[in-house]
Amino acid sequence: MGASCSRRRDTQAGGDLLRKAGSKKYGKSASWKWLLYPSPRSSSAELNGGDGISPSLMELCARRIRQDIKLYRSFSMLPRDISQLIFNELVESHSLMESSLEAFRDCAIQDILLGECIGVKDSWMETISSQGESLLSLDISGSDVTDDGLNLLGDCVRLQMLSFDDCEQISDCGIRLLSRLSNLTCLSLKRNDGITKEGMKTFADLINLENLDLEKCPRIHGGLIYIKGLTKLVSLNIKCCNRISDEDMKALSGLTNLSKLDLSYNKVTDAGIAYLEGLSKLNTLNLAGCHVTAASLGSISVLTELSCLNLYRCAISDEGCENLAKLVKLKTLNLGFSNITDKCLAHLKGLVLLEDLILDSCKITNEGMVGLKGLLLLKTLDLSDTDVGSAGLHYISGLCHLETLNLGFTLVSDSGMNKLSGIVSLKSLNLDARQITDVGISSLTSLTGLTHLDLFQARVTDFGMSHIRCFKELQSLEVCGGLITDAGVKHIKSLLSLTHLNMSQNSALTDKALQYISGLTGLVSLNLSGTRVTNAGLRHLKPLKLLRSLHLDASGVSVTEMKKLQLAALPNLISIRPG
Repeated sequence: MGASCSRRRDTQAGGDLLRKAGSKKYGKSASWKWLLYPSPRSSSAELNGGDGISPSLMELCARRIRQDIKLYRSFSMLPRDISQLIFNELVESHSLMESSLEAFRDCAIQDILLGECIGVKDSWMETISSQGESLLSLDISGSDVTDDGLNLLGDCVRLQMLSFDDCEQISDCGIRLLSRLSNLTCLSLKRNDGITKEGMKTFADLINLENLDLEKCPRIHGGLIYIKGLTKLVSLNIKCCNRISDEDMKALSGLTNLSKLDLSYNKVTDAGIAYLEGLSKLNTLNLAGCHVTAASLGSISVLTELSCLNLYRCAISDEGCENLAKLVKLKTLNLGFSNITDKCLAHLKGLVLLEDLILDSCKITNEGMVGLKGLLLLKTLDLSDTDVGSAGLHYISGLCHLETLNLGFTLVSDSGMNKLSGIVSLKSLNLDARQITDVGISSLTSLTGLTHLDLFQARVTDFGMSHIRCFKELQSLEVCGGLITDAGVKHIKSLLSLTHLNMSQNSALTDKALQYISGLTGLVSLNLSGTRVTNAGLRHLKPLKLLRSLHLDASGVSVTEMKKLQLAALPNLISIRPG
């Protein structure tokens, strides 16, 4: 049966180590963890595989075993792949407990990913360690495992991937175990206060390490010297480690295989960036929040393989920005909250491969926009909180690949909206500007490919809402703090693709608005805070079976009635905020 039942270990580098795509962690509280879980599968969903595809016979057997797990004492006599399949079923259905874990002792399981399980502690580690040399990947993030528990892994010498993010009771003492795990290729220990420079000495033995994540480990200053010999490192994340400085950068100068480096929100300056000049394979560099200036752009410009550069909230100004023109392979550039002006934009016109450009809160005007007109591959452009106005939009009207455009808090007015009529492939638009009106909305009706529309604090009335019904592909709509009445909500009832709807702070909305919304059965999130919705109107929400988040703060709805609705009709609802 091969490894078909095991999770792939070679597809995790793009996200958090050993995490399933899209999963997030909000803390160690059990109540928070359960909020993030998908709804329990119904019997019909189980029979249909949850996606309309019939499950295999083995999958059906695994589900039945999960239901009767108390009847089984050991799976050690089963083939490894079958044990793995049963184990995965217990984990994914959030049914794995310490008592059921014991049945997997000595099963030679390869992948044990418990990053979202509740109650994981040292006593679990005995069964985990019994997998011995078969164990290849382990995630115990957010658990209560201590140094003692981690040290039980000494016999799992073939372990390739190990993640123990948010494990508050693991310190330098536990880290010493890693010296016996020289086959590790991926290691993640985010948000750990117990690991210091002394503990990092062990890292020198991890000669096969390719991915290392030390995000928010505040006490590792001075310890990077112990990774200077890890020449196979491809990805290194030391974001928000606070005291990482220029001196620490010396240790990185020899890591010539690095393709991804995250140094954001540390004390690195221009002098430290100079140590990176030899990293010729660097593809992604994140310096957000670092104390670097435009002087560092000279060192960065020799990194000609860069496709992603983040200089958000750096002290970048126009001087030295001519070096950006040398980074001709850039696809993503973030200059948000910097001191650049129109002069800098002139140096960007040759970056014809750019797909994402962030200029949020920069000192740019209409005149600078001419530098962007040739960036024909742009998909995302953020101009929020700049001095760009209606005239400036003329220069981007030919960017036919734009999907996301943020004009929040700009000087764009109704007349400027006409300039956007040529951007026919636009999929996302943020118009939380103070000068967008109904006339502007009417000029957007040619953008029928929109999937996300944000009109935060825009002066949109019911007349403007009549044009929004043209956007049949909309998945997310936000019209907050406006002048919308029930009559305006009527215009969105045909937007059946909507999954997220936020119409908070429209104080004229009543229970009639809920009646119009009742047909939007794909809604996952609904926010009608600050409206006149009452308990009586809640009955209209019963058809919204997929709803997971419902916010009705400062409305006429009570806690009791919302809970009744949740129990009686909305089984997937996990986040509620009543009036």
